[in-house]
Amino acid sequence: MTGGSSEGKPDGAETSVRARILSQEQRLTASEKRVCEVLLSDYPMAGMQSITKLAELSCVSSPTVIRMARKLGYEGFPELQNALRDEVADRIKAPALKRDARGGDGHVLHRFADALIGNLTRSLERMDTAMFDEVAGLLADTSRHAYFLGGRITGANAAYFHNHMQIIRTGVTLLDQGPSVWPHYLLDMGERSVLVLFDIRRYEKDLLRLAELAQGRGATIVLFTDQWGSPIAQVARHVFHLQVEAPSNWDSTTAILAVVEALIAEVQAKRWDESQERLEELEAMFSSTRVFRSGG
Repeated sequence: MTGGSSEGKPDGAETSVRARILSQEQRLTASEKRVCEVLLSDYPMAGMQSITKLAELSCVSSPTVIRMARKLGYEGFPELQNALRDEVADRIKAPALKRDARGGDGHVLHRFADALIGNLTRSLERMDTAMFDEVAGLLADTSRHAYFLGGRITGANAAYFHNHMQIIRTGVTLLDQGPSVWPHYLLDMGERSVLVLFDIRRYEKDLLRLAELAQGRGATIVLFTDQWGSPIAQVARHVFHLQVEAPSNWDSTTAILAVVEALIAEVQAKRWDESQERLEELEAMFSSTRVFRSGG
């Protein structure tokens, strides 16, 4: 896909339509923003219909839809639709259908390093630092119980995040992977709860349903997802869109882990006095139970 010639457009094909909307929002007129609101309300399927139908739903004219598409960096509405079709194809791409890890030039270690560095760089360039600070503040607030859960692959990211938060503060829970027991956790969720979810492509319907139920009980949803965006983004208050593609049959969560580790560091800094006491108590327990060997 090639972008149009609009001044100030986001970079290249790697930027999703959703990301372009969010980054260019300030440049849009009120009418163009209404089109974007309709697109985001049922993303990406709302953009698959005809330009006439989209304009009708947005209460604007067809030329307004075209101007909106051009401001996002596309030649016109058909090119925006093609970008959405590519996103849908990428979302449902199974590992067996992804590129062969043996392709390309150079050793696989170097290809992986280049891809992961690129993922991290692009993710951080687009990071909303104000949102990062707000999430760190939520997680540092012990009056808010924090729950963590990931999917089939990202469950390890959720467990890693929870393990560190458990050392830093009280009131954290790693949810069981089985959906049948989630209602037990939902019973305790409310307006002072934070639910941190991880969901990357081949998005999991069970996680979406959990997010909807938790949000219905007043919980604040924090989502870590890929550049295309899990459907959970529709109910999440804070969404980290991070790059996951790698020269492999599997996606990489390296950029996700980097942001998680930065949040761990920031939350610990915000709660240093309390977390230092917990760390000292924990080390004393390790010493008394001889879990770890003493340093030589």
